[in-house]
Amino acid sequence: MRFIGGVIEKLQRHPKRVVFPEGEEPRILQAARQFHALRLGAPIVLGNQAKVKATAAGLNIPLENIRVIDPAASEELDNFVRRFHALYRDKGIRATEAREALLQPNFFGAMMIAMHQADTLVSGAAHITSSVLRPLVQIVKPAPDVTTISSCMVMEVEDTRIGENGVLFMADCGVVPDPSVEELADIAIATARLARHLLNVRPRVALLSFSTKGSASHPSVGKVQAATAMAKLKAEQSLLEADFDGELQVDAALVPEIAERKMLDGKIAGRANVLISPNSIPATLPANSSGSSAAPTPTATS
Repeated sequence: MRFIGGVIEKLQRHPKRVVFPEGEEPRILQAARQFHALRLGAPIVLGNQAKVKATAAGLNIPLENIRVIDPAASEELDNFVRRFHALYRDKGIRATEAREALLQPNFFGAMMIAMHQADTLVSGAAHITSSVLRPLVQIVKPAPDVTTISSCMVMEVEDTRIGENGVLFMADCGVVPDPSVEELADIAIATARLARHLLNVRPRVALLSFSTKGSASHPSVGKVQAATAMAKLKAEQSLLEADFDGELQVDAALVPEIAERKMLDGKIAGRANVLISPNSIPATLPANSSGSSAAPTPTATS
């Protein structure tokens, strides 16, 4: 598709080292092989060598040009343990606990990023969100100006009238289940920054609700209204070029005809390319937005 194709072209020009902590998973080995086949960079899979080889053999996946690392047998393990122990010695972590942590693939992969042995990490096929994010937060650390860790989903649909030529950024999809006003504003800002970086366009951010511009009265509506005002202020203070509007129902945010019918004006109504939900349940797209591909993406770690 268009957006994914653009990402592939950029990676082919600037290949990256990607570590896949779930190296014993069939889908992960297939993804690692495809990553190499498309000339996107160097795939690194973590796992028990014998199990990885057995899984790959069962799938007829050649492991040439795929680096396989068993954290328990790695020559870097002792160095990683010392590094992690030094980070958290003052908080009472023992060296044995540091070793136990680094034997976990997600922790080992996060330390590879911190030690500049990999550029990024792809995980979550078999691990829950918290087990993926915790090592990143503890080892890689959030960006200096980030106070709320969040995530978003990048979705590309066939209908190019939706979003930005068919591309939508939707947040938060799984990290903050019930954000406060300030957290919701932070999520809107972080997602807008990511959208601007990846799309190179001015983000049009809709903060969603079951209400549109006061059509209903509820505490959650007031939260979205307050978060919208706060996001606008934060964007001005950080010199982020983006537009914010809310509260809006999802159809009013995405479909120009519905926005016009509800007598909404402005730069966002019917034209949003970023959707911010007031809870962790992603908004439902209009029925005509079939044929989509989506990828969850962290928005607030560096």
